[in-house]
Amino acid sequence: MANLDGKVAIITGGASGIGLAGVETFVAAGAKVVAGDIQDEKGQALQTRFGDDKVLFVHCDVTDMAQLEGIMGAAVDHFGGLDILWNNAGHGGTPDPIEELDLDAYDQTMSLLLKQVFAGTKFAVPHMKENGGSIINTSSISAVCAGYAPITYSVAKKGVAHFSKLAAAELSKYGIRVNAVLPGFIATSIFGASLGLPREQADQMAAMLVEAGGSMQPAGRVGKGEDIAEMAAFLASDAASFITGGEFLVDGGMTVGPRHSWDESAGGPLLDALGITPEQAEQMRAQMGN
Repeated sequence: MANLDGKVAIITGGASGIGLAGVETFVAAGAKVVAGDIQDEKGQALQTRFGDDKVLFVHCDVTDMAQLEGIMGAAVDHFGGLDILWNNAGHGGTPDPIEELDLDAYDQTMSLLLKQVFAGTKFAVPHMKENGGSIINTSSISAVCAGYAPITYSVAKKGVAHFSKLAAAELSKYGIRVNAVLPGFIATSIFGASLGLPREQADQMAAMLVEAGGSMQPAGRVGKGEDIAEMAAFLASDAASFITGGEFLVDGGMTVGPRHSWDESAGGPLLDALGITPEQAEQMRAQMGN
């Protein structure tokens, strides 16, 4: 486990999913954490669970610039500084394809997924520039491959990844490191929420994904929030002091290649083009051998 003793961190979207796992992991590693979220009941429960000497919950809509700037000040006022910012809050955004794209929904998605990463970083810099710090941004495997998420979400997440590289260059003069984490198929409520399900049902769907989604990647299981949180904690720690501007895939091997590259029971491009299943191909080979 990473060592975050003495460090103060902000994690947006900290009341559930990957962000909640981040709060738990960072506290276990010794950090004091400000958890920002719009889910007040879950956030307050989180603060009560750990105590406000370890976790402070702050209501924060990351698309509201005053609230986003305010959470930076809350960390400094309550814990005495700011060493780590994890820009993690997000949502599936608009599912519209290009031809049917609602441009207002596009703007809302970009504000939630991309603008807030720019803004969160901007607001954190004044508190980090004297002593340095680490900024981690949650991107996605949809930033590198088509077919994993709607187009607006995917483009925003590509922007997050590239922003992290550019910000790492620009902020290096202050000793501020910036990296992006690209999660794969992680069992959180974001999938159900993207389908319009109420929060409770979305949480239940996340549990179902844990049971049913393991065959989607070479690792043989669905990702968990703590898989991403452990990577973020490492990047936030002094052990990663030589790492900045990176894009870190944490996807169980999902992007290594098409399914047939790691699953012997799957077909391949040639079989797919011919409309032949692996079983039929094996039968043909057996007949030719006779």
